[in-house]
Amino acid sequence: MFKNARIYRLGTPFGHDAAALEELLGTRRFRPCGPVETAVMGWSAPLGEETAALVHGVGGCLLLCARKQERLLPSAAVAEAVDERIAEIETGEARDVGRSERRALREQVVGEMLPRAFTRSRRTWLYIDTESDWLVVDAGSEKQAEEVVSMLRQTLETLPAKPPAPRQPPAGILTAWLLEGGAPADFVPADACELRDSEDSGSVIRCKGQDLGSEEILNHLRAGMQVVKLALEWDERLAFVLADDLSLKRLRVGDALLDELDDGDDPAARLDAEFALMALQLRALIARLDTLFGLLGDTAPAA
Repeated sequence: MFKNARIYRLGTPFGHDAAALEELLGTRRFRPCGPVETAVMGWSAPLGEETAALVHGVGGCLLLCARKQERLLPSAAVAEAVDERIAEIETGEARDVGRSERRALREQVVGEMLPRAFTRSRRTWLYIDTESDWLVVDAGSEKQAEEVVSMLRQTLETLPAKPPAPRQPPAGILTAWLLEGGAPADFVPADACELRDSEDSGSVIRCKGQDLGSEEILNHLRAGMQVVKLALEWDERLAFVLADDLSLKRLRVGDALLDELDDGDDPAARLDAEFALMALQLRALIARLDTLFGLLGDTAPAA
């Protein structure tokens, strides 16, 4: 279910059970874009549109789904239509069109084109671990995650959620794992990484399908480059790419765990089983990352 994981620490225990949260989310249930709206965002059923519930609880974790719908209005098409209007005015009235009139024409064109524009939707899953006080968002970028967290904060009126504040820079620890072979026994580096020059952020090397213990990679590290993304396998349970902001990408459950899932005909039941499995593993992984990196800034990295 989750392909990414951006984690946020809840400053206080989450004060809503599933029923109370359902009622709050219902005040901002997703609705489609209106004729002249460029985008709308709301809460959708996490187990699919065939179900009605906006909250799905399993093992102390509350699964939610944010849905954003946008009207696709290419800027090039808008600019072309505006240019045509301007040309008509300048030719027909023999005068130049000023800046303020150009802005008014653009607004007019957008207003005319919006109702005919196609729409697209994006769903973002997230869950609140009420036992461990973590919020996990399946977002590939910080911007996408913050947009969803912001909507949740507005819906609840308060949400003391903050991203990790590690005690030491994760890039230094990940670099040592490769350079010194110091990765803990339960973390096995895979075959992909991203290196960045500590003095020149524009100097980046991306490696895929490589032996990360090769002299070529190690020489880059000895020259001062640092590991800012590293593909890892954890305890044969999860595979992922860990970034220096402690976000996870390309998240995948181990084959042994996937074999435990029942391939039934009910999509909602399958999603429920996948979420239960993923949430349980992520709870354990986040606890392990907290031990290694000190996610709250108050614990030293450990072996």
